[in-house]
Amino acid sequence: MLETFRRAWGIKDIRRKIGYTFLMLIVIRIGSGLPTPGVDPTYIQNFFAQNTGEAFNLFNAFTGGSFERMSVFALSITPYITSSIIMQLLTIAIPALEEMQKDGEDGRKKIVAMTRYLTVALALLESTAMAVGFGRQGLLIDYNFVNAASVVLTLTAGSAFLMWIGERITEKGIGNGISMVLVINIISRIPNDMATLFEQFVKDKSIAKGGLAVIIIIAIIIALVVFVVVLQDGERRIAVQYSQKTTGRRTFGGQSTHIPLRINTAGVIPIIFSSSLMQFPIVIASFLGKDNGKGIGGEILRGMNQGNWCNPEQLKYSWGLVVYILLTVFFAYFYTSITFNPLEIANNMKKSGGFIPGIRPGKPTVEYLTKILNYIIFIGACGLVIVQIIPIFFNGWLGAQVSFGGTSLIIIVSVVLETIKQVESQMLVRNYKGFLNN
Repeated sequence: MLETFRRAWGIKDIRRKIGYTFLMLIVIRIGSGLPTPGVDPTYIQNFFAQNTGEAFNLFNAFTGGSFERMSVFALSITPYITSSIIMQLLTIAIPALEEMQKDGEDGRKKIVAMTRYLTVALALLESTAMAVGFGRQGLLIDYNFVNAASVVLTLTAGSAFLMWIGERITEKGIGNGISMVLVINIISRIPNDMATLFEQFVKDKSIAKGGLAVIIIIAIIIALVVFVVVLQDGERRIAVQYSQKTTGRRTFGGQSTHIPLRINTAGVIPIIFSSSLMQFPIVIASFLGKDNGKGIGGEILRGMNQGNWCNPEQLKYSWGLVVYILLTVFFAYFYTSITFNPLEIANNMKKSGGFIPGIRPGKPTVEYLTKILNYIIFIGACGLVIVQIIPIFFNGWLGAQVSFGGTSLIIIVSVVLETIKQVESQMLVRNYKGFLNN
């Protein structure tokens, strides 16, 4: 990785793109420290101190701590991510949007524009809910219409500005801008998490115990990173053979290729979906000030709270972890089913004269692809479950309260790998152009 960036830095065009990307990331981190007018930041800080491991921790990690500080970027890029997922699902469900997506560059531009409008609408909705829900409980210094409106406009504008920065990075920088914004926010939380681990397991301990704790922590982190890299890059390649066609004296086709099926086909989406679904009731209860309720409703909320899972003193609430795992597996199958269509792949192969060796074209090919895909999805889902469980186990069993979890790790690794591939492809294209010019 370092060698790739070293060679890329020697190319003026790529060096300019890398510099532009770093400049935008610096702007993001500066904006994350700007306070929202009319807000009492100590309220959210006290809220997190009293609700360690609650639903907002993941959201706070995605915002790079901006949510905890209630800065102008408190919503971060999450409204854009949500709107992108919604548009992707609607594209599958609504034929008009599907046709628009297939309508070349013009259709994709229309979908992007709709995604932007939906992002602003979601940011407006989320900021309003925060200003009203938390404002009544002490978030605003003076709870009135002017201060609430100021908070709503500030947070909405901050989210829209981050969306604009992400698009500019994609256009003029390196990598996917939205992903880069999300990654820099997650990475900014790592020093705090490392400091927390040091305070809990190393400080005031003997040299032997402290050294052993450091070795174990480093080993776990390295093992998780390696596992995620293997999970993200792993794929099953299905061989495809194209038949030869003779027209006059010319022969066409006959080449061999493959269909790459990624092990983690759905990426990090299943974890985000399952986390969001588990967190939604807790978020609503927090807005209404009923998150510490008693009775069966309060017991259900405590079971859905990740902070209570794998806790030796509260093992009865670990049923939520089982539900969390089942939801992750379900969404892995669900999201893959709407993004990868074996029938469409089989039809395209048949039209082009392609076939899988030993498998007849048409329905047998669809059944074969579906069978292989189901096996792969299950393996990928099991990998996601392992990555998401390990941080939860250590947080619950050992009390290692950190925001850096499996979801964050998968996002960082996937974005870094994709960025490296993009840099290498740009270097290859440049070398190819240089060869042609010579």
